[in-house]
Amino acid sequence: MVVPVTLDPPSPEGFYAINNPFLVNGPKGFLEAMTLEDESYIRFDLPGVPPDGVTVYLDPPNKAVCILADAPKEHKYDSSHRNYDGTRLRPKLNYRGINTKIPCTCCEFFSGFTSHMADGVLRLILTKHHTSTPRPPCISFLGGPDGEHTYGTAQSHHDFPHGTDPNDPNLTGPILIPHICVAQGSQMPYESKRLQNGGLYVRVDMPGVPSDNFTVSVTNGRVKVTGEAPALSHDSAGRFYSGDVAILSTPVDLPVRKIKTIAKNGVIRLVIPPL
Repeated sequence: MVVPVTLDPPSPEGFYAINNPFLVNGPKGFLEAMTLEDESYIRFDLPGVPPDGVTVYLDPPNKAVCILADAPKEHKYDSSHRNYDGTRLRPKLNYRGINTKIPCTCCEFFSGFTSHMADGVLRLILTKHHTSTPRPPCISFLGGPDGEHTYGTAQSHHDFPHGTDPNDPNLTGPILIPHICVAQGSQMPYESKRLQNGGLYVRVDMPGVPSDNFTVSVTNGRVKVTGEAPALSHDSAGRFYSGDVAILSTPVDLPVRKIKTIAKNGVIRLVIPPL
């Protein structure tokens, strides 16, 4: 028999991912932003979305950056397709006590943007037209519900939900916050389905990882997946994912070649045969 793993494996190194338990190191959370010289940069994880599956537009009256995307059902065992609705990424949005403001206060919003979608990650460079001189620090954007504020306006510890402030020294375990922009489909980075023949199907999100950067191994009765996402554009750093995705009921020597894998758009899917 092959059984799934729990969704939040602990990290012996003390690194706790906010919304993806397989993230070993790199920026936490599915949003990252920074202020450039005359532009703003946003990295937004959309695992499963193909390069032509995203629509981005600006909504100046509401000062909102709108992102709509669809991740198709790539395998018959996927529970459903996933629809992302990022139109909620607007000023003064409050999610579980966390403000996720995007536009600056000194300009007539963003005047345009360039975008690149690959490996389940959308990268945006937003152009700003400033109306004040000299240019003040203007981006007030938090890097997602994880509370990362390295590239935004620093917030008080009180802005984070209880027990989720990454700067809290009492934080001792993993925090799993669903992807807030999934309007339909699974919000979690791990999905499993037990098959009638005793095998197991798993879907694992590792956004940013190219299809040829995934590795599957079987050791001591555990099926493990690793993936490396390089830093592109203005990413602060690359990301490395690793973790067990399935457990064999008996530690048999299961050849990796017998595990069917599909790596696409920052998602790896495995069909593990029965023992």
